[in-house]
Amino acid sequence: MKNGTIITIENLAKHYPMGGGKFTALSDINLTFSKGEFTGIVGPSGSGKTTMLNIIGSLDTPSEGATNVLGTTSREMTPKVAATLRKKHIGFIFQTYNLMSVYTVYENVEFPLLLLKKSVSERKKAVMDAIQWVGLTDKIKSKPPQLSGGESQRVAIARAMVKRPELVLADEPTANLDAKNSHHILRTMEQLNRELQTTFIFATHDDKVIQYLRRIITLEDGTVASDEIAKQ
Repeated sequence: MKNGTIITIENLAKHYPMGGGKFTALSDINLTFSKGEFTGIVGPSGSGKTTMLNIIGSLDTPSEGATNVLGTTSREMTPKVAATLRKKHIGFIFQTYNLMSVYTVYENVEFPLLLLKKSVSERKKAVMDAIQWVGLTDKIKSKPPQLSGGESQRVAIARAMVKRPELVLADEPTANLDAKNSHHILRTMEQLNRELQTTFIFATHDDKVIQYLRRIITLEDGTVASDEIAKQ
């Protein structure tokens, strides 16, 4: 890949079986993403945003074409390779938070580091740094049912960031939040993007998210309708 480019997508299509035929979720997608971007894949429901994010994050594979994500191509994306890529290099933020309700904030954030077999001291420092980034040091012993929606999403951000991934994928991260919490979450992610040079790619149709983006890729019916640098 070119210097600074961390993702390439070439002639990508994604089909799903439907009845006796197929449904095409994505078609003729050609895109590149560089390190440190704060980019959104936007469009109405059904335009292919989440499918695109899932393919970038190795949760799904192309039907046609190819991807190269952080040096790993779709042609070599066995389940084991995909799991390793996600575990080591990609953080995910979902609209439903996906926190483990029986564990504390600290334990939820720590979980990705257990998969990486980090030492106790390495885990503690990384977890405390991540919790501090999102402003929840007073909640480390709380469990998700004791948190507000905004606090839960901040825990999800800390969990995504704790291993300092090169890439964070956020699927409608503000969908369940009010305006105040949405802006707090977005400012936090913007700060982490600038300080750590982490690449953020969002799938969204939320205007609150869109106003923070520095690049906006619009999908319509599974194809790229526009790809623009946002006015800041």
